[in-house]
Amino acid sequence: MDTRVTAAKKLKQGWLVHLHVGFGALAGKRLVRPLAPAALVGLLSLTSLHATAAREAADAAPSTKAAAAALATPAPSPEALGVSFVEGSTSTIVIERAGKKYLVNLASHEIKEVEKPEASLAATAQDASAPPKSQGMASPQKPGKPSSGVYEPGDDFIFSLPTGRRLDRHGFYVNFNHRFAFNPAFSGKARGHVLLGLDDFSISSFGFRYGLTKNAFVGIYRSPSVIGRPIQLSAGYNLLDEHGGKPFNAVFRFSVEGQNDFSRNFTTDFEGIFSRSLTSRAQIYFVPTVSLHNRPLGVPLRNIADPFPYQPCSSLVAADVAGRTDIRPCANTFSLGVGGALDIRPTVALVAEVIPTLVNGRQMGIHRPAYSFGIQKKIWRHAFTFGFSNSPGTTVSQRGGTRATMLGDPSADRPSGLFVGFDLTRQIF
Repeated sequence: MDTRVTAAKKLKQGWLVHLHVGFGALAGKRLVRPLAPAALVGLLSLTSLHATAAREAADAAPSTKAAAAALATPAPSPEALGVSFVEGSTSTIVIERAGKKYLVNLASHEIKEVEKPEASLAATAQDASAPPKSQGMASPQKPGKPSSGVYEPGDDFIFSLPTGRRLDRHGFYVNFNHRFAFNPAFSGKARGHVLLGLDDFSISSFGFRYGLTKNAFVGIYRSPSVIGRPIQLSAGYNLLDEHGGKPFNAVFRFSVEGQNDFSRNFTTDFEGIFSRSLTSRAQIYFVPTVSLHNRPLGVPLRNIADPFPYQPCSSLVAADVAGRTDIRPCANTFSLGVGGALDIRPTVALVAEVIPTLVNGRQMGIHRPAYSFGIQKKIWRHAFTFGFSNSPGTTVSQRGGTRATMLGDPSADRPSGLFVGFDLTRQIF
């Protein structure tokens, strides 16, 4: 149809042009003379153009008819092509080939073979049409955000007592503990000039812990020569966890300590670490501990680099305990540590603990329970705890002792004998 219209337009334009040329020539001659050559040329051209337009129209007719015939032929249905649409989906279709059906996602360019019944096609298509979840599209979560109602301790220790917090699988942790036990924080003059005893010598201990699995862990810990130079090897397992819906947390830990770099005066410890979240901002702790062949705290009376003396259980009096004769060199003890933590800010907590030795405390020179309190700052994988204590020991068997035993002064474990200490914890990975 369009070709014939074009040919007609050309014919009309040709008539007008050639009529204008021919009659213009006749008018120029004022019709006096016979038809001039120019007029003849115009008339001949007019005839030729008319014939050409007629041929073009005739040639265009078959193609036009073919197009009209093609338009008149009905298109095949989707079912005939093996294509079907999924109800409720705007981006998926189903194609059937060789007896199998394939779900085609036009948005993600994915093709999946359909093996489910027709009733579940809509659900499958809805899942397939959803954009893949990427890290950037995932719902944002604050790191370290505690589960509802479960408290997240920031450190492996309250102050000296363990919190029993679960270690990450293959997580590696470092602990540094400092006790300035030789100089009380509040007794005496000019405590501000010595920064509450921070200017004095520190009993600095450090250790490492490693999570074997999400429940099992191992650790190694060492204290300095001034307190017996012990090395503690430990292993533990998380039995219960509040994050798993349990009513409380429970951890069992076994450790062996050996003084003088694990060469003498060995002590075997069994601990149960139980904790319960009061709210997501507070938690209480109970740590019953049995120590077999426990040794008293003592300071070398000679050179600090000398090996710490043997404390055989068969002896009547302990060695290097400031001349005291009421302390045994070895005894089996039982202590029950109790502690708590309260978040006063999202990353700041108040902590406190007390560790009474209920069995054979007197034989270890312990007349008053060890206790500590302080404030803790938690920053992602770090924790810093600053506080006051009367217990210079930080290993399992030594944490129940007091500075009264270490210094040979029965009054050194009173509140006036409190000293400064702090803990640092860092999760490396």
